[in-house]
Amino acid sequence: MFVNFTQRYFLRRALKLYGNKIGVVDGPLRLTYREFDERVNRLSNALLDRAVKPGDRIAIIESNSHYLLEALYGIIHIGAVIVTINIRLFPREILHILNDCEAKVLLFHEEYLPLVEDLKDQLQHVKEFFVISEGKEPPWGADYENTMNHASPVAPPEPEVDENALAQLFYTSGTTGNPKGVMLSQRHIYGNAITCIISAQLTDADTFLHLIPMFHVNGWGTPQAVTCMGGCHVMLRQFDPEVIFKLIEQERITKFFAVGTMMNILMNHESIGNHDFESLEMILIGGAPAAPMMIKEAEKIFGCDCHAGYGMTEAGPILTASIPKDHLEGQSDNERWERLAKTGLEAVGVELRIMGEDGKEVSSDGRQIGEIVARSNNIMLGYWNLPEETEKSFTQDGWFRTGDMATIDPEGYISIVDRKKDVIISGGENIASIEVERAILAHSSVLEVAVIGVPDEKWGEVPKAIIVLKPGKDVAEKDLSQHCQKHLSRFKIPKSFDFVESLPKSGTSKILKRELRERYWKGLKKRVH
Repeated sequence: MFVNFTQRYFLRRALKLYGNKIGVVDGPLRLTYREFDERVNRLSNALLDRAVKPGDRIAIIESNSHYLLEALYGIIHIGAVIVTINIRLFPREILHILNDCEAKVLLFHEEYLPLVEDLKDQLQHVKEFFVISEGKEPPWGADYENTMNHASPVAPPEPEVDENALAQLFYTSGTTGNPKGVMLSQRHIYGNAITCIISAQLTDADTFLHLIPMFHVNGWGTPQAVTCMGGCHVMLRQFDPEVIFKLIEQERITKFFAVGTMMNILMNHESIGNHDFESLEMILIGGAPAAPMMIKEAEKIFGCDCHAGYGMTEAGPILTASIPKDHLEGQSDNERWERLAKTGLEAVGVELRIMGEDGKEVSSDGRQIGEIVARSNNIMLGYWNLPEETEKSFTQDGWFRTGDMATIDPEGYISIVDRKKDVIISGGENIASIEVERAILAHSSVLEVAVIGVPDEKWGEVPKAIIVLKPGKDVAEKDLSQHCQKHLSRFKIPKSFDFVESLPKSGTSKILKRELRERYWKGLKKRVH
């Protein structure tokens, strides 16, 4: 059936109600929603001029910028499918993605010319290359701006698009094998935008800083949500604390989303005390469970509401937000920070259950552990060309298996205790690595930590902590062990501590525990679990 409320709706609403308002800020460039809409139309028409049809996959390799933002609209508006490439993947992974999705057109920034040059002869389906070259003619391929200038700024006819039609492919790196393409439809994008608007309490008064890369689930769906409400997008090409602080001040940023590692870097930056954050109203922290200490410190430093959230690529992505309940406002500060650091309440439009190994829901006592399963209009169609992987990801009655282990308290607040694959089984005892990490992060010298299971002849595996210290700080293993004794049962205390300069991270700054584990399990035929 024909559906008006597809991706096009968000920009159509912004154009109608906020056309003359500055909607996009990218460095010195400022675009009203009317000017932004014209650029989107030019891209759509340029693609139509090259015989792009509904369903064709169009890939883009670009950091957060107005180019990436307009591609998110210009490609999907004509019924084509956008494939956003994580720029931090290995070249072989990017090659796999482009060939696997059968991309017909590739858009990329000139800084990635060497990468694309190396891959070009191995690309099996790409027919057209658009090069975003700012100020000079590219050595090959079509110049993006020149192509845009020759395309019509008038909106092309809107194609008839079914709400279940594929609109976006996001490739997520699994623990093994090649990246998997998560299929999101027009319905998913629309539904998640509404969920995002409610969870982040977005309005036209918001100026939103795109801190999280939009090539990863659109930075939590914010490109559509902010546009729909007529807010202002502020683009951030690279994560640079000084640039971020200045943007918050100069553009009067009201909200941004971040992952825990980003927050750690920002809060411990040497110049943070020299900046004014008066405009900030909300920071939503996701990517990994936040510690109450992080919420406490973030609120103190930034002077705004801070709370946790949870989502994943396959879920479109938002699943929860740790929004405080009004009738719990009388709690102490410590109780409040504990609750704001929880994974949160199921978001509007989302249903969650915590299922035990027996297939039944666990008790809402905040203690019993089960796997989070979800259903909503935002859950993926499946994995591109991987029907068996898709089938394994859902229960028999259609609930999506997240792989995250959690508890739920009497108020409905969910708390992730670990990824299913990250639970450490030591001598038959289950140890939640996240619980151990939270205890270690409470130490004043620790900036980042990852706790993993490492092989042990007696216990099968035991917890090890891999730590990044704050600048100028030093601490002995013995002191950390004594610190842990105050917070953890004896069997949960890491048997060893390693100190490193940095931890391996994904494109959205999530710590890659699988890479850390490989260092200690390499060469062993069997992993404990």
